[in-house]
Amino acid sequence: MKIIATIISAFIFQGLLLAQPSGDDILDRIDKNMSADSRHVFSKMIIHGPRVSRTIEAETWSVGDDKSYTEYLAPSREKGTKMLKLEDQLWIYSPSTDRTIQISGHMLRQSMMGSDLSYEDMMDDPNLRSKYDATVTGSETYNGTDCWIIESIANSPDVTYQKRKMWVDKSRYVPLKEELYAKSGTLLKKTELLDIKRIGNRWYPGKIIFKDMLKKGKGTEFIVDEIEFNVIVPEHLLSKAALR
Repeated sequence: MKIIATIISAFIFQGLLLAQPSGDDILDRIDKNMSADSRHVFSKMIIHGPRVSRTIEAETWSVGDDKSYTEYLAPSREKGTKMLKLEDQLWIYSPSTDRTIQISGHMLRQSMMGSDLSYEDMMDDPNLRSKYDATVTGSETYNGTDCWIIESIANSPDVTYQKRKMWVDKSRYVPLKEELYAKSGTLLKKTELLDIKRIGNRWYPGKIIFKDMLKKGKGTEFIVDEIEFNVIVPEHLLSKAALR
């Protein structure tokens, strides 16, 4: 009987191993949902400050994870501001001063328009599998959803966060919660992904809440009003000439 019990236990254990994907497999599935060759997005950003909240609306075109163009549509104070990312370079055009400035180095990590997002966060569309090595550390129910818990360590120098800890929906392979860490181990930001929708052959969040753990305030909501994937991006937008 002991032998039979041992054999049964071995089969159960093997079945559990087969049922649990590897960390890298999970990153692949996340990338299929979250990344795209190109996209066109209308969004709004609600910045909850210590005293008041304000909303900024924008339109963004992007190609992969290294080219994007954003124009701010509202409110009037921000309207006409434009941002262009080409590889690791970022330019911002301000209509109030009629000037274009380049944001580089440590300035990329500064808060964008007082939000909980940095310039890097706003312009980033990382392909996680190519930049991180992931390990499944457990499973947990988060907001009523069964999730894999994975920890990802950067294998590339050109990443904003050295370590990412994610709670990933087991059935849809979308992160529902994430903690973002510096190389020192300091927790820099937390994100929560909500309103998960089916768009074509992928699952995608309609809202992401960012909380910068190093600043005061109630966080920033990034809301996707409209999004199209794998679209043709007007070529003229991905040049400095588009800023003027």
